[in-house]
Amino acid sequence: MTDAAVRVRVPAGLRQYTAGEASLDVDAGALGETPTVGALLDHLAGTHPDLERRVRDEQRRVRRHVNVFRGGDNVRDLDDQDTPLEAGDEVSIIPAVSGG
Repeated sequence: MTDAAVRVRVPAGLRQYTAGEASLDVDAGALGETPTVGALLDHLAGTHPDLERRVRDEQRRVRRHVNVFRGGDNVRDLDDQDTPLEAGDEVSIIPAVSGG
């Protein structure tokens, strides 16, 4: 990861939508003047549209069964998609796992 990047961790279940990549480095400068989680997800929508459909719904809200973390904090407990990002941050996309 470069010093100017935000790293996105992709779980195994979603890697088929990132050409098998476990992480994606996104230049923080590509996310606008004030980088946010929403800007990051918008960027990923352009570069990995199949991933976008699994993470956000048609209204561009993070799906109920998906959690997005900045570092160790769930962005729903922060400012949701308005949560600010800076170079060096790590964002993890974590789909809920259920079964019985």
